[in-house]
Amino acid sequence: MSELSLPAPRRLSLYECLAIQARVIGAVIMRELHTRYGRDNIGYLWLIAEPLMLGTIISALHSAGGHGGGINPVAFTVTGYCNFIMFRGIVNRSEGAIHSNAPLLYHRMVTVLDITIGRALLEAAGTIAAFTILMTFCILLGYVGLPERPLYLAAGVGYLFWVSFAVSMIITGGTHDRPFCERMVHPFTYFMIPLSGAFMMVGWISAKYRYYLMFNPMPHCFEIIRYGVFPSASLEYVDFSYLTWCALILTLFGLLAMRSVKSRLHLQ
Repeated sequence: MSELSLPAPRRLSLYECLAIQARVIGAVIMRELHTRYGRDNIGYLWLIAEPLMLGTIISALHSAGGHGGGINPVAFTVTGYCNFIMFRGIVNRSEGAIHSNAPLLYHRMVTVLDITIGRALLEAAGTIAAFTILMTFCILLGYVGLPERPLYLAAGVGYLFWVSFAVSMIITGGTHDRPFCERMVHPFTYFMIPLSGAFMMVGWISAKYRYYLMFNPMPHCFEIIRYGVFPSASLEYVDFSYLTWCALILTLFGLLAMRSVKSRLHLQ
């Protein structure tokens, strides 16, 4: 009597794999929303309210004075600081991401990368929504017109998210079970404020220091964002190929950090 043979498992198509991955990331985002904000008070609206309040306060503090090229200081600050909040939020939330979501890793389909992606998308969604609201008020108040080059604005925000997410992967994988490295994450984001270009145009800096500043990919991102918003802005100092290569290299290091952290995970 011949043994019964089980049919070979069907290989999933790329579309089916992506659909499963999207559902997993969506579930991670919903869990993160519930655990972080809950349903009390204004609940999930805190996702937008927090960056909205920060952006409003900082913009009000910079309302006096003016900038070159007829750029309104409030609109300039909204454009810079609101998008910097995305970088700071994504990077700061990456520290301790594994500890706070360790129970999810018992599920076979959930990985550290899924958790990192979910957190980054959540931070980006809240920040972009707050930026859109504040820019709408700036337009209605006459501080700035409609975005002059919307595609460049979207490209600049996209590049900034890419760089932020790549850095967050490195931090998530590199700081796990390394308390000293974890403690350095928040000072790192504050240290990046003057080096990011969020509060200044690259053209305002002397050529001697500008050369070194532009090794940092973030000023390139903010110059692209401003070029998308303000008519007088330019791309004189932006190098798209350098920015893309920086983002790719950071992503590579981030993926390697994600891979290496698996050997250091100890689930109880």
